[in-house]
This record gives sequence, structure tokens and C-alpha cells, in this order.
Amino acid sequence: MKIGMKVLAFVGMLIGGRYLLRPVFRFIAASGVREVFTAATLLLVLGSALFMDALGLSMALGTFIAGVLLAESEYRHELETAIDPFKGLLLGLFFISVGMSLNLGVLYTHLLWVVISVVVLVAVKILVLYLLARLYGVRSSERMQFAGVLSQGGEFAFVLFSTASSQRLFQGDQMALLLVTVTLSMMTTPLLMKLVDKWLSRQFNGPEEEDEKPWVNDDKPQVIVVGFGRFGQVIGRLLMANKMRITVLERDISAVNLMRKYGYKVYYGDATQVDLLRSAGAEAAESIVITCNEPEDTMKLVEICQQHFPHLHILARARGRVEAHELLQAGVTQFSRETFSSALELGRKTLVTLGMHPHQAQRAQLHFRRLDMRMLRELIPMHADTVQISRAREARRELEEIFQREMQQERRQLDGWDEFE
Repeated sequence: MKIGMKVLAFVGMLIGGRYLLRPVFRFIAASGVREVFTAATLLLVLGSALFMDALGLSMALGTFIAGVLLAESEYRHELETAIDPFKGLLLGLFFISVGMSLNLGVLYTHLLWVVISVVVLVAVKILVLYLLARLYGVRSSERMQFAGVLSQGGEFAFVLFSTASSQRLFQGDQMALLLVTVTLSMMTTPLLMKLVDKWLSRQFNGPEEEDEKPWVNDDKPQVIVVGFGRFGQVIGRLLMANKMRITVLERDISAVNLMRKYGYKVYYGDATQVDLLRSAGAEAAESIVITCNEPEDTMKLVEICQQHFPHLHILARARGRVEAHELLQAGVTQFSRETFSSALELGRKTLVTLGMHPHQAQRAQLHFRRLDMRMLRELIPMHADTVQISRAREARRELEEIFQREMQQERRQLDGWDEFE
């Protein structure tokens, strides 16, 4: 009877939480007070934990269920931001408590048993996860990554073992062995992922020919292109059409697969690894073109190239004006703002449709590009300083004045251009 009541209460919590949370958080969002989000989230977590404890179940299970319920809400990202300050602290306390409960002495007394347990746990999880990935249609190139990342014992095992121990289902030595096994399985994950990355690179980049070049084996490329998305593909096609020797690095294995089907020589790997850049021919290359999607990756790669391969001419993709400032501060002068040139071209066509002479519109486009670049360089020291916003506004007015002055000079020469036509 007690078990039935617990099951009913558990199911009621899941159903009630699913249908009641949305209107509650919608009401909280309407208040516009962010602190209320934080308080409501913590109240939900603590309430779920206490409710599970009242049922005689694990408080950790209650907090886990609260997380599952919150994950289905359209406010999940706002909630993540609200609890982020507490996450690191509580996670640290959790692992401190786990570390204090470990008995490393079992490594000396039961070393063989622990090693066998870790190997069996990791191997069985990899096998099961790989089969599940295959069953659910995960790409073959991603199955091993999926299985490798999740091969270790989970943190919830500590909670389950602690609960089982408190219910006297395990003896002290058994509990210690299980905790050490799960902990060591977590330590195998980084090593396992490195092995998976090497295996994937061999599968898609071809076999190793030299120990010094484990991932890529290109013979002295002129250019290394990092990132082969829509932006990088245009650059790569242009270089290939002009018979340039290029090496393309891409860390999205599905993109590598697709591009190789179309005949592109694309290699899998993380270009922020110095060894990979060296094996890709960075020491012999003349230039590197960085087209990463994430600005953080771009800046990290710029720093690595400047430190380890200072001879390389660095050309980079800037997502916007902020990234352009960061590149200029880092000493990179050859970059392209991905929307700037296309916006200028469309602006030139707009001027023509409004009656401006095509030659004058072309000159206006060139003037604007040159002056905008000048202002971009002048405002580098203050791009992150809100106090200097007034100076930026003055610079914009100055840009408009210079632009108008130079365009007036162009208009005086326009008659001569008409006669030439």
C-alpha cells in the first residue's frame, strides 16, 4: 500500500509539474523581475527535494526530477542563467562530499578487481551506447564519439550508492569498491576521447604515413584554411580554382564527410592544437585563413599562430565590428567582416536605383569602405569603453562630413565621366 501511494505521488508530481509550471513561470515572467525567477527556481528545486524525502525517496532524485521538468519549459535558458551562480558552488560541494567518502586504500587491497571493474563498466557502456546510436540512426562517424563521451559512470551513481548504503544493501567494502570504480571510469574519459579523435582522423583522413604527422599529411601547402562552412567554402573554391595548394581543417565530422563526397580534400581535427597545425604544414605554409564560427576560437587560433608560427600571414573572418576591433588589437590587419562587403554592394545598387550615376555610386562605395576602415582603426582603444561613446558619435559625424566633402568633389568630375561614356 505504501509503495502504491509513493508511486501515485511520484506520478502526480510529474504530471502536475508538467502542466502547472508553464502558467506559473509565465506569471513570473510577466512581473519582469529577474530575481523572482531565481527565487522560484530554487523554491521548486528545494520543494521537489523535500517532497521526495517525505515519500521516503532520495532528495537527489527530487532535484533531478525538478531539472527534468524545467528542461521542458520554454523558459529553460532564463532559468539556466538564474541558477548559474549556484551551479558551480553546489557542484563543487557535491564532489567534495564524494571525495571525502572515497577509500583509496581499496586500490592497494583490490587493485585487480578495480581495474577489471573499470574496464568492464566502460566497455559495456560503449557497446550499449554504440548499438543504441546505430539503432536510432546516428551517423557512423558520430557513433564512437557519442559512446566515448558517455562511457564513464555517471554522477548519479554516487547518489544511488549512498542511498543503497544507507538502506544497508551494500557493505562498507562493497560501497568503497563501487565508488572507486565509478570515479576511475570518469578519469578514463579524456584519454578515451583522444583515442576516439585519433581513430576518427585515421578513418576520414587516411592512414598515418609518418609518426610526426599523425592526423594530416599534406606536402607543403601554400595556404591552410581553418573551417569549411559556407564562408570557408567560398574561399577554398576560389583558391582551388587558381591551383593553389591548400589544406582544409574542419572539426565537424559530418561536414568533413559531406565535403569529401564532393571531392574536397578536407581533414578532420581541432585546429587549436599546435601538433595538428604542424602536421597540416603550418611550418611550410605561407598563409592561414581562419573562418571559425566562434570568435573565441578565432582569437585563440590567432594567438597560437603568432606564438608558434610567426611567419604565417594571418587572414581572418570577423563576425562583426567587435570581432574586427579584437583582430586589429591582436595585430591582424587582413580580415573580412562577413556582412560588410555584401551590405556595401547592396547599398551601391540601392543608390543606382535612386538615380545616382553608376560610376558615382561605385566611388561612394569605395569612399565609404575606406573611411569606415579608418574610423575602425581610430576607435580601437575605446571599443569596449562605454565612457567613450560620445567620441564614437563624433567620429561618426566626422565620417559623414568627410564623405560628403569627397563626394562633392566626385560630382564635379562626373560631367567628364559622362562625356567619356
